[in-house]
Amino acid sequence: MSKDVDKELSDKYCPRFAQLAVEKGFVSPDNAKVALSRQLDDDLAGKPHKLIGSIFLENGWMTPQQIETILNELFDR
Repeated sequence: MSKDVDKELSDKYCPRFAQLAVEKGFVSPDNAKVALSRQLDDDLAGKPHKLIGSIFLENGWMTPQQIETILNELFDR
């Protein structure tokens, strides 16, 4: 598959919470990278899995209302 087709399918069927949060201006790309890195580090260390939205909330980068906005958009797709 071409990269364009891969991206189209990914956007349609597997949107990412962090990507949408950045696109909406709720978090910076750097915040998203830090949160994704923390999530992966915890997963690799055998710690309980944390959702990206939880990491954003814990760090004060997003409000509960912003998280709800992203989740509603994800579920509407």
